[in-house]
Amino acid sequence: MPAAMPVAIPGHTPHSAARISLQTSARLGWRGFGADLIGIGAGVHRIPALQHHRVGVHVGAPVKAHCLCNGRRLVRLQSHGDADVIPAGLDGQWSDESDCTIFSVWIDNALAQKTFEQMELRSNDAQIRPRFQMRDPRFQHLVWALRAELEADDASDPLYAESLCTAMIVRLINAEPMLERKRTAKLAPRLATRVVEFIEGNLSQRLTLAELAALADLSVPHFKVLFRETLGTPVHQYVVQRRVERARDLLLEGRLSASQVALDTGFAHQSHMAHWMNRLLGVTPREVVRGRG
Repeated sequence: MPAAMPVAIPGHTPHSAARISLQTSARLGWRGFGADLIGIGAGVHRIPALQHHRVGVHVGAPVKAHCLCNGRRLVRLQSHGDADVIPAGLDGQWSDESDCTIFSVWIDNALAQKTFEQMELRSNDAQIRPRFQMRDPRFQHLVWALRAELEADDASDPLYAESLCTAMIVRLINAEPMLERKRTAKLAPRLATRVVEFIEGNLSQRLTLAELAALADLSVPHFKVLFRETLGTPVHQYVVQRRVERARDLLLEGRLSASQVALDTGFAHQSHMAHWMNRLLGVTPREVVRGRG
């Protein structure tokens, strides 16, 4: 995999060799970050310095690559799972000896900086540094989970992708120890009530980690930890569970069509609701309706 990976973001300078977008997160409503599965043709590729941090993960058979980034020249055999991290502001060039596939993740520098500020990190700690052929099992787990979201027929709530992105930022700067110290704490009862009531009142809307964390006057990374410690489940799982339960109740009432129930409970469409209802409750919307009689 090349040292400076391309990402499919409108307005980027065209690359000098063939590249095909196989899948993109553009339709998924992710904000401040995104992901693309890209087919890369053999030959020379160049990418300019961007206002995004880029992570490129090699997918599939090994490919030999000649790379130039941040003054470093590298010749290496890229294997499945090898990750290159290119911070915002760095350009690069590489040449692949054969075609390959890259899972490319971009993170807006503004989102990364906001996360650093919320964690109150010192300036020398709050930096994403260039890394090549990184093989970090925890980071790989997050990357493959994000790829699964990209490829899913019915993706989860954007809250899940946001959680994965935040965790990736934290992992890139190795800030987990700071969050681990927060795991013995919980949300104050009044704050937990405020957050839960807001979720309940806005299940039909697009919820974000930033707005939920703001209700508790916490940073997004710390809010995620305290919410899980307090409610016993991650934020995104809690929201999806409540949407499914609300949808079941509405279907049992029998006043609305299944498609309207899906919209009123925050699902993208009826099949999206059916997917999660079957996954969490073991029944389909049709089975719920039948059981009403």
